[in-house]
Amino acid sequence: MMADMDASSTIGAIETGMTYGYKLVWFLILLIIPLFLIQEVSGRIGVATKKGLGEVIRENYDRKIALLLTLPMFLTDMATYTIEYLGAALGLAILGIPPLIGVFIIFLVHILILIKREYIFTERILLGVSLVMIIGFALTLLKRGIVNEPLFYFSPTPQYIFFLSANAGAVIMPFMLFFQASATAEKMISVNIEKKEAIKLMRIETLIGGIVTELLMVIVEMASTGLDEPSIYSPKSFENAFSLIAGPLSPYIFSIGLVSSAFLALVVISLGSAWGTAEALSIPRNRIFMLYLLESIPALVTTILTPAPQLGNEILNLLSYFTLIVLGPAIVMGLIARNKRIMGEYTTNRWNNVAYWLSVIIISTLGILSLL
Repeated sequence: MMADMDASSTIGAIETGMTYGYKLVWFLILLIIPLFLIQEVSGRIGVATKKGLGEVIRENYDRKIALLLTLPMFLTDMATYTIEYLGAALGLAILGIPPLIGVFIIFLVHILILIKREYIFTERILLGVSLVMIIGFALTLLKRGIVNEPLFYFSPTPQYIFFLSANAGAVIMPFMLFFQASATAEKMISVNIEKKEAIKLMRIETLIGGIVTELLMVIVEMASTGLDEPSIYSPKSFENAFSLIAGPLSPYIFSIGLVSSAFLALVVISLGSAWGTAEALSIPRNRIFMLYLLESIPALVTTILTPAPQLGNEILNLLSYFTLIVLGPAIVMGLIARNKRIMGEYTTNRWNNVAYWLSVIIISTLGILSLL
């Protein structure tokens, strides 16, 4: 879940802080609810079926439908990969590491972790990376300090709705729906545990992940309040902007968090995207390495060719689109979660079902309004 706080979400939170200060903190806190509800259903499907979402859709609906729902995720993930590498390159440059060398090392380590194909091992590594990310962002806010800013603001303007949509898309991403079900199924296969106990533990993990994710978004938004550089996405501009408001060490501390978040997301996106696509195409998991490369290598090349200062607007647009791309998989997930033939005794109850569909409607409505 903390991979939702990736480089694109981090940069989206920076843009939010620069534009609105603390005024969207209330919305980020509220997002814990739909984030938990939507991801809980995905994890529930993984526990009940011991299969990934792509496989469940293909087996119970149709292979074409499975492909129709996974292909948009696969294509947008290629763009997301590029953002992760660009974010990592920016952070590495501030830390004094040549971006080309650093990004290539990140690419190799990321691929080596995936080749090992042991999910429990991978998760332990990523929890360590997550801790580094949390410390990096938290220390940045500590050095920045809390300022006297209003915590609530609402305006029915197109720009405000666009920022609401982008922040929702920053934490409810298409690949996470597929990742959560597949990762939970992997755990069910790896660990001998009863399904009822697994459901309980999955819910606890999902709630903690949702809370930490949104608190990180709040921390970055608050730490970025007061930045006034028109474009901070070059190493020098980024360094100058943060140094002015939070001291000379702040750019380096924040960059550690940024690189950690990018690396964390690279691994999780690779797994979620490749798992979902492979499941839809009936490709065995021991033969999906080419899917990792198909997404990663173009992004690596694009990182070398794309100027980082373009990051801000492009990322906000992509995050806003995510609220619409999740709609198809989310609708099918809701139908699966109520299907006793598929879920057995682990179907969602009436109130969870109502809350789930309200969450999906609200998130997708924000995406539609942001396009108008």
